[in-house]
Amino acid sequence: QLPLVESGGGSVQAGGSLRLSCTASGRTLRIFVMGWFRQAPGKVREFVARISRSGGSTYYADFVKGRFSISWDNAKDTVYLQMNRLDSEDTAVYYCAAGILYVSEYNYWGQGTQVTVSS
Repeated sequence: QLPLVESGGGSVQAGGSLRLSCTASGRTLRIFVMGWFRQAPGKVREFVARISRSGGSTYYADFVKGRFSISWDNAKDTVYLQMNRLDSEDTAVYYCAAGILYVSEYNYWGQGTQVTVSS
């Protein structure tokens, strides 16, 4: 098992910022990649961003480029998602996920944290 716990969600006005955190526990050295996903009401879950342990390479969905930033604090086993210039379309439940083998395959998921952006 590799529990993931998200925090930092909440309500913010359009144009504002939030920082989400995802802390892993257990056999965290197995983690190869960490990612953030989101699911808005009535929509499918979509990829937001990911970061690899090796080299810290990052990748973002087009709709968040220039607004969101993902980072990894290895000492704290925590991944962050800094979200700036939020708009109402960013309203969703945000999930973090961990993969142990491939950058596009996630084996463990958190329970999600709600982000609500009001216009």
